[in-house]
Amino acid sequence: MPEDRLRTREVEQLLHALLALDTTDDAFALLQDLCTVREIQEMASRLEVARLLAAGEHYSAIQEMTGASATTIARVSKALHYGADGYARVLDRLEPRRHAGHGSSTSTGSHPDRHAGRHPALDSEAGRLSSAVADE
Repeated sequence: MPEDRLRTREVEQLLHALLALDTTDDAFALLQDLCTVREIQEMASRLEVARLLAAGEHYSAIQEMTGASATTIARVSKALHYGADGYARVLDRLEPRRHAGHGSSTSTGSHPDRHAGRHPALDSEAGRLSSAVADE
């Protein structure tokens, strides 16, 4: 299986390193050390595209809002529908944090179409980075 070949000892160490971080500043510092500026921007853009797709936005609106290419949007859409559920997991976890302290603990729950209209907001750091991304 391809993911078995990818999930090496080094990748496991990276995963543990990510989980060991406590703050967004710590996470950002690690990303700056591990990735190029372009790679950080591209990852942030893909996450924003996933959020917008999950919220039911159309491809053309997403292109206009993010500058992401149609190819990137299609890839993210494919991952949302047929991938490993990484986007869905992180978007489900980010949404409650956005409402924490605002008197709302709305859970998205399960829905027959698990990706439709469930993520109206995303972490501000990811949003700021993704707005700077140019077309691929």
